[in-house]
Parts: sequence; C-alpha cells; structure tokens
Amino acid sequence: MKKIGLFATVIAAAFFMTACGGAENKSEENNEAKEEVSHEDHADHEGHDMHDEKSSNEPELLNVPADARVFFKNLQSGDAVKSPVKIEFGVEGMDVKPAGELVEGTGHHHIVIDGEFIPAGTVVPADSLNIHYGNGQTEAEIELPKGEHTLTMQFADGIHRSYGEQMSATVVINVE
Repeated sequence: MKKIGLFATVIAAAFFMTACGGAENKSEENNEAKEEVSHEDHADHEGHDMHDEKSSNEPELLNVPADARVFFKNLQSGDAVKSPVKIEFGVEGMDVKPAGELVEGTGHHHIVIDGEFIPAGTVVPADSLNIHYGNGQTEAEIELPKGEHTLTMQFADGIHRSYGEQMSATVVINVE
C-alpha cells in the first residue's frame, strides 16, 4: 500500500513539474513571439512617421462651418466664483450630439482645466484636467481649488478629435 501511495505522489509531482514547465515554456514562447512582432512592426515603420500612417486609416476630420463657435454662457474672464463652478456650454453653427458616431455638423464639449485649446484633429485627452462631456451635456459643475484658473471649452467630433481653435473658448476665473 505504501508503494502505491509513493508511486502516486511521484507521478503527481512529475505531472505538476511538467505542467508548470510547459506553462513557462509557453510563456517564454509567447514573449519571444511578441518581441518578434514588435521588431517586425518597428522594421515596417522604420523611416516612416507612424502617426501619419495611422491617420491615413482614420476618417477625415469633419468640416466646421465658418461661422460656428463655442462660448461660455455664464462665465466671463475675470469672474470671481465659488467651487463647485457651474459651467453652461454654448455653441452656434453646430449641434451637440453624444460621442460615438461621426456626424457632419455635430460634436460634444470638453473642458481643459489650466490649459489651452487642443489642435484640430488631435484626440482630446481624458484625465483630471481634460474632462469629456461625451453624453452631450450642455452644462456641468466642476470642483476647483482656490485661486486663478483657466478654463478652455473645446468642441470635438464623435470620436473626441478636436475641431481646433475655432471651436474653443477660454476664460480666466478666480475661485474664492
């Protein structure tokens, strides 16, 4: 009986070691394959601007009517405000539409805190200083610490690409 128990333990240990070794080998094989793909990708793009190649696969930036603009309905530079700061978004010459689909003449708002407009065609970052209102919101409240702050409203297309300086507005406010 002891021999069968010992034999089963040895077999189980051998199986476990083989299974673990196999996983390590597969992991190493996967890493090597990833490195090869990475090197191939690098070789394919050597001497080329990867951003240019990528942009050729992206949809064209939608046109912006010459008279279109965005503005703050309730804030002007120099305003003294309390936090949370209420922001009312205004837009003329285009319609507000939630993100997700590219539709001519539409877009949605973003607020850039203590920054400036985003160049046309550049995707607006999404972080604590670049706030997306991709559900088509036309007003918001944001918490800001005391002091002077620059707020830039940036209008962007359905895939968050900025319409550029024309579709931006900036105010400097003082949070008391």
